[in-house]
Amino acid sequence: MSRPLAFTNVRLVDPASGYDGPGAVLVVEGVIADVARGGELGGLSKDIEVVDGAGALLLPGLVDIRVKTGEPGAETKETLKSAALAAAAGGVTTIVVQPDTHPVVDEPSVVDFILRRARDIELVKVYPAGAATKGLQGERMAEIGLMAEAGCLYLTDADKPIVNSKVFRRVLSYAKAFGALVAHRPADPWLTSGSAASEGEFASRMGLPGVPGAAEKIMLERDLALVELTGARLLVDQVTTAAALESLKRGRDKGLPVVATTSINHLSFNEIDIGDYRTFCKLDPPLRSEDDRQAVIEAVASGLIQVVVSAHAPAPPEDKRLPYDEAAPGAVGLETLLPALLTFHHEGRIPLIDLVRTVTSSPADLLGLASGRLAKGAPADLVLVNPNTPVVIDTDKLRSKSKNSPFDGRRLQGKVLMTLADGRVVYRA
Repeated sequence: MSRPLAFTNVRLVDPASGYDGPGAVLVVEGVIADVARGGELGGLSKDIEVVDGAGALLLPGLVDIRVKTGEPGAETKETLKSAALAAAAGGVTTIVVQPDTHPVVDEPSVVDFILRRARDIELVKVYPAGAATKGLQGERMAEIGLMAEAGCLYLTDADKPIVNSKVFRRVLSYAKAFGALVAHRPADPWLTSGSAASEGEFASRMGLPGVPGAAEKIMLERDLALVELTGARLLVDQVTTAAALESLKRGRDKGLPVVATTSINHLSFNEIDIGDYRTFCKLDPPLRSEDDRQAVIEAVASGLIQVVVSAHAPAPPEDKRLPYDEAAPGAVGLETLLPALLTFHHEGRIPLIDLVRTVTSSPADLLGLASGRLAKGAPADLVLVNPNTPVVIDTDKLRSKSKNSPFDGRRLQGKVLMTLADGRVVYRA
């Protein structure tokens, strides 16, 4: 075990308990041994390393539930180790990797491979999401029960919507029997096929094939109807439009067991950021209008959207440096998630404790994890961050193997000083 650590003179932000104020934390043998809210720890022995936070924020380690890697099968994009290194540098102590690898994570042996690789790496916690259908083809259910028993945290076909309503109903019904969570991307595949941007005046001026925002709403309405029919839990994967938010609110008001995420990219950028065909800003879903972006920010502020994800999707230069409509979608985001999220605190848009909740206790509670909180006996997954230190994002310095970040060159505020996972220091600035 690592040497005991005491964090003093820090501002504790713990959404799980609702506390935001001065305090101190003691870490012993991988767990939080004591939390002093409003005061200091007493009687510290000489063998304890004391870290004076000088007023910095001490947060629960971030839980990012939508991360893509290239391992297994496409390690040139990202390995589990490079993703874990990037996560540690960004204050993310738990990541859930997507099943769209080679082979697809659609059986227990692949789940076991990822869990064993994560243990060997010994950095942050890595969990797999399992495929909802065999080979992500949307035709036959994958080994849902066996994968849940093996340790996958939820079921999803990642970027591929399950078009066949009968198949998706079966997935929801079967998952409910195991108490499993199903995540689904709301996107009508016929309306989104061949698109490169959001439909509208800007896409028309750029000569880019566009997708209407209705594509998200149409599929979400179907998914909500099937949730009502089956009673299964649904995680709506990245809501990005005002129209879909209206459907989501109606479903939540009816008491349906539905939770929604959005990505930090859709909170931070709009369709205009594509600029002169900037492929680093080509995402899936595409960047939306400014009205949609503002609606998503308000949904996070109100709690309608409960979880924010990095949507980390590495792509090497040869996949990005292409004509815009041919370039691969996606952006890396593990190292920029926290400073980008703090932007809305600095702007006074969303209270700090509510922002932190979307990346700590909310995703942890959703997946049944013990992390995401500053409580005695909880895993010592912590991040010490100075929220006021300016950071200029330089993609060449990112720890991810791929460097495709839309934040390249942007000035943010919030520097990670130290990250702990199970009491081990996995990153120190």
